[in-house]
Amino acid sequence: MYRSLSALIAILLWAGALPSMADSREDALDSAGPGTDTNDVQRLELEKVMQDDDAAMAEIDKWIRDNDAFAAQGAGQSKAELNARIMARLQTVRTNYEGFLTHYPTNADGHLAFASFLNDIGQDQKALGEYKEACQLNPNSSAAWNDLANFYGDDGPITNAFADYEKAIQLDPSEPVYYQNMATTVYLFRKDARQYYNINEQQVFDKALALYQKAVQLDPDNFVLMTDYAESYYGIKPLRTNDALIAWTNALKIARDEFEREGVYIHLARIKIAAGRFAEAQAHLDAVTNSEYDTLKERLEKTMAERKKGMPSFFDQPFAESQTAFAPTNHNAVLTNPPVSPSGQKTP
Repeated sequence: MYRSLSALIAILLWAGALPSMADSREDALDSAGPGTDTNDVQRLELEKVMQDDDAAMAEIDKWIRDNDAFAAQGAGQSKAELNARIMARLQTVRTNYEGFLTHYPTNADGHLAFASFLNDIGQDQKALGEYKEACQLNPNSSAAWNDLANFYGDDGPITNAFADYEKAIQLDPSEPVYYQNMATTVYLFRKDARQYYNINEQQVFDKALALYQKAVQLDPDNFVLMTDYAESYYGIKPLRTNDALIAWTNALKIARDEFEREGVYIHLARIKIAAGRFAEAQAHLDAVTNSEYDTLKERLEKTMAERKKGMPSFFDQPFAESQTAFAPTNHNAVLTNPPVSPSGQKTP
């Protein structure tokens, strides 16, 4: 299931809602359990509703892009006109979901798909009710528990997210996304994790890293996942230099093109500058030739010069500040990736 960026921005701007998590609609079709009616008629009808959902998002995406192009030439629809057009299209999708669930109120897959749609358009509390209904109707659906955990990770309470990710993992221990999502949530909400698991901060880091490592073990060729895992070392003080270098070296091995490889060189240089391994860091920076990395490269070279002189530098800033200043190579990352669904993980 693909949600283009501009379509989501359209919903954000025109419907006044902030989308949160990726959805599990396609995976929901495979998640049916003993308590769910899964006959072919229901499957086909739900697929049709979901396909219209996808088509609506694609149309909204195109409307926004086309209107932006027209506006640049002094034409295009007004905000109010485009807003009305978008809202009418979304209402059609909503009506389709509601009609399906009127006919098949015990279809867990339908409730899960509708929950994701509602979440995307900012109807959070209604989405929560649908997520809970899906889990109640089919408690063996790992996708449903994962998506409910995603919701709690975004809206709270965070402890519910921990518990529900654990359920998803228990139901399907072979799905790397569940470990990745839980790792991200444990990492980001360290205070909550300390209290929930009754462990200290370093043990919280250990738990998050172990979850990332399990995800990597299950999906070893996933470059985005590997970089998320490697980036997590920036938040750990003192820096675990050797472990961070191993993680970035492994990311380098599976980089898919030269741009990604050079992005990893930037990170390797950053770690080695922090460790005082300046010659190695310079060699990595010398290998970076893409102009898109010029700003980061210059910043790191300045940092290295300051470190050589013993001056305070970028690495001496508090983590939150330095992480913002140093943009990660993964364009999806905030600190690490926000939680996603299995379908979101497998779709570029």
